[in-house]
Amino acid sequence: MAQLLKGKDVSDALTARLTADVDELKKQGIHPCLAILRVGERGDDISYEKGAMKRCEAAGVLVRNFVYPETISQSELMETIVQINQDAGIHGLLLFRPLPSHLDEKAVMEVLDPAKDVDGITPASMAGVYAGSEVGFPPCTPRACMEILEYYDIDLTGKKVAVIGRSLVVGKPAAMMVMKKNGTVTVCHTKTLHMEEITREADVLLVAAGKSETIGRDFVREGQIVLDVGIHLREDGSICGDVNFAEVEPVVEAITPVPGGVGTVTTGVLVLQVVEAAVRQSRG
Repeated sequence: MAQLLKGKDVSDALTARLTADVDELKKQGIHPCLAILRVGERGDDISYEKGAMKRCEAAGVLVRNFVYPETISQSELMETIVQINQDAGIHGLLLFRPLPSHLDEKAVMEVLDPAKDVDGITPASMAGVYAGSEVGFPPCTPRACMEILEYYDIDLTGKKVAVIGRSLVVGKPAAMMVMKKNGTVTVCHTKTLHMEEITREADVLLVAAGKSETIGRDFVREGQIVLDVGIHLREDGSICGDVNFAEVEPVVEAITPVPGGVGTVTTGVLVLQVVEAAVRQSRG
């Protein structure tokens, strides 16, 4: 039976650490604040918003909500972004995407100040991930994977890591983060030949395939660590990941459950990056 790499333990430890950091910032007259900008009433956006607000409250971080109907104009949305950029009392922005089709999402991302881009959506933030600089912030999900590995004392130095998925949201930045931790990365995707051979050779699998239960018994071997980023709703209402847990868990050494794994840590990382943004902005 594999060790379960539970996200709650990681997230709770992260919140405890952040609470102390926030208290220290408050003594300096700085109260970290997250702006949440939501367009429309999508259920998954609202659910994530509630989770982010709860996590912010637990750490002592303020939240300001900007909620608009789907009919908002491009100019009004851009004006809101500029307003947030210029507000010294707001340190980070969470913008829910995708935006309605009449809005130019690329233009919105380009106008956002990277210093407040705590969800890693701007081109400058992505460049910062690849350059290893403190420009902007990485996307929260791949950083959540790194936080899980750190919490459970899993050192990537010299390890073979297979990242399954090449999106800008998870796969590509995750590969960069693994290399920063001295792991050797192979990125697999839908066009990869003989993927099972590659994944079985890896010491760690970071699975962000975007397809439910696509990684099964043939992809793994004993002794591996598996991080499952996926989250999907089955027809019966239950939740699963990109990994077939029933097939993989009895084989590998450790695995993140779904639910209760990577997703649980993601909101904690969002709050972490708000606090980091407040610290950076306080330095000028």
